[in-house]
Amino acid sequence: MATHGEKEHRCCWLTPAGWLTARERGGFITGLDWRRTEDAAEGDCPLLREAKRQIDEYLTGRRRTFRLPVRLEGGTEFRRAVWQALCDIPYGETRTYADVARAVGRPRAARAVGAACHCNPVAIVVPCHRVVGSGGRLTGYAGGLDVKERLLDIETGGRG
Repeated sequence: MATHGEKEHRCCWLTPAGWLTARERGGFITGLDWRRTEDAAEGDCPLLREAKRQIDEYLTGRRRTFRLPVRLEGGTEFRRAVWQALCDIPYGETRTYADVARAVGRPRAARAVGAACHCNPVAIVVPCHRVVGSGGRLTGYAGGLDVKERLLDIETGGRG
């Protein structure tokens, strides 16, 4: 959680997949989400410049992993477990909500996994876009299904 006195920095930019806002606090990326924030500027934050560089590389197919310090703020113990499980899904692969539910030891909690994915504070880096419905069906994504499909296409080289 944020400590008293930590200033939040934000950066918003137009990516090939749409507007993205990144947040940094205390030397950690604490948020990445698909929205435009008018009052966010890169300013003098080296970590946000690096996050922007790595995300742009990912979105153009030149990066598969991120090397960014991330702090997942908020969320219940279950949601934090789901977010960690998402990080274990390899680049270019998908899992179903039921697969993730089993991975966190709650095999009947597929809908709760969906809710945790929806609340993922660090999109892309914590890859909730790699979670699909049964049978590989694309379902829900905060950035929109078109963005989810695009991210999966980047990772599969269009084979998805």
